[in-house]
Amino acid sequence: MTHAAVRNTLRLVQTAGLHVAAGFCVVLLAGASIALVMPTSASAKPEFAAQTGKPCGTCHQNAAGGGALKPFGEKFKANGNKLPK
Repeated sequence: MTHAAVRNTLRLVQTAGLHVAAGFCVVLLAGASIALVMPTSASAKPEFAAQTGKPCGTCHQNAAGGGALKPFGEKFKANGNKLPK
């Protein structure tokens, strides 16, 4: 094998390695993006309704509980999940 042929072979191997590395980065970035946008479970706890005797809709925008809090729910959360005074 000539010196030029060895050099060309090394360039091909180096280029293939860069393509593999680039592909790996694309897959890694796509996986991280998917993980960031996947929905997470709500942190609503039915035991708070049982503890306070109030319906979930007292604290939550959604009457069934979970999701965004109303101002009263924000106060409840800020007060260590105890009814504000």
